[in-house]
Amino acid sequence: MKFSCERSILIKEISIAQEIISSKNAISILSNIYLEAKNDTLVIKSTDLKVNFETKVPVTVLAEGSTTVFGDKFLGILTSIPDGEMEFDQNDLKINIKSKEMKGNFHLKSIASDKFPEFPVASGQNFFELPIKDFKEMIMQTVFAVSDDETRYFMNGVLCEKQNDTLVMVGTDGRRLAYISQDIGAVVPDFSSVIIPPKILNIVLKRAGDEGLVAVSITDKSIFVKFGSYELYSVLIEGQFPNYRRVIPESQAYSFTVNREEMLDALKRVALLVEQKSRRIYLGVSNEGVVITSEESDIGEAKMEINCKYEGEPVSIALNYRYIEEPFKVISDEEVQLLFNEPNKAITLKPVPEKNFFHIIMPMQVD
Repeated sequence: MKFSCERSILIKEISIAQEIISSKNAISILSNIYLEAKNDTLVIKSTDLKVNFETKVPVTVLAEGSTTVFGDKFLGILTSIPDGEMEFDQNDLKINIKSKEMKGNFHLKSIASDKFPEFPVASGQNFFELPIKDFKEMIMQTVFAVSDDETRYFMNGVLCEKQNDTLVMVGTDGRRLAYISQDIGAVVPDFSSVIIPPKILNIVLKRAGDEGLVAVSITDKSIFVKFGSYELYSVLIEGQFPNYRRVIPESQAYSFTVNREEMLDALKRVALLVEQKSRRIYLGVSNEGVVITSEESDIGEAKMEINCKYEGEPVSIALNYRYIEEPFKVISDEEVQLLFNEPNKAITLKPVPEKNFFHIIMPMQVD
């Protein structure tokens, strides 16, 4: 196999492929990236057996063929050489990589491509399409709330389900919940509620643009995602997702509204002195504004004040700093409304005006 191409074209795709690879896996072929050159196209694949990645880039093919190359070192080589045309030449199990912009070359050993795992293929009829911008918004509003507690594996992913003509995604770790829905029309095939691992969703979020459509296919055990030249596949998480509807308050009597950027700035400053184990901060809410304080510790404490719109008796609410900061980061609207019934009951965050998503946080005990 032999091909040449611009280094800038190849390095982006190889860096994505390397993100997929599981560095903890002892099977050497899974540390490699699959390369196949034919018809002036280079097919790139990588996998950790649960998540598969595939893309195609234009190259000048001088000799067709396929191989696999150690992803970490290949990416390191591409990063080290200057922009410009580069040549990739494989002979038996040795690969020669050189750039026309520098003197010298690199030699890498490879593993035969026939040892690389076969990728499953989705049925064409099961795909549905939606704007990639809407799909990315759904991921952004939910994926950060996923639990990282592996003993509660059923919350280690984002719930995705179809409700009539609406697609719903939910993330939770048991102390907070992120919900978003999107109208998608009746043309979407029915599928059971599934739990999608965050790895494939984060790749879509980081790598997809905002223009065009994304094609999605969901089966009982897997999800396929296609956008641009990319094809992604992931095994779904098995298990029973919590009944998130029980957590959503039917109504909340009190609310206050704050400027999103003012709140974020205040949280960043107060966070400098947040106790790292509890991450507890306090919101003192009154009709005069919101006073945000960090929990007093051996290091010290911080206090910031911002304006708010509130009518009611003064209240003090204790929250995990990260749980309130992360929703504020993904909400893009100028104002955010926080709703509650009691300081120790669920608090709902919504953009102003309301949209198709909201976030729920369970407060901490006020010591």
